[in-house]
Amino acid sequence: MNLEKIKAPINTETIDRIVLEKLSGSNIYEIICILEKVSQKISFHLKNDLDKKLEEFNIMNKNNLEEIFENKEQIELSKFYERLPKPTSIAIQYLLNGKIKITETKNEN
Repeated sequence: MNLEKIKAPINTETIDRIVLEKLSGSNIYEIICILEKVSQKISFHLKNDLDKKLEEFNIMNKNNLEEIFENKEQIELSKFYERLPKPTSIAIQYLLNGKIKITETKNEN
């Protein structure tokens, strides 16, 4: 996932549920469940990515305690991740852009 190219809104926006239903062919409750699962995966990916980058700072700064408190690169990295859109907004934008395909599976009982 390229974090620089994410074009999801940062602020909350209202989306017509009828548009979502037409895009996916499902009802709104199924769409919400699917988007929730996708947003959890996005959140997991973002957290792992941030943890890996922050681990580099921990390894580099173990010897010098003063640098831990005043590491500007680490502060900039944290600010970058704080400015990213929420995982739910990213998942909704993926659905609107057609990057998520929702297909109906038939349950045979």
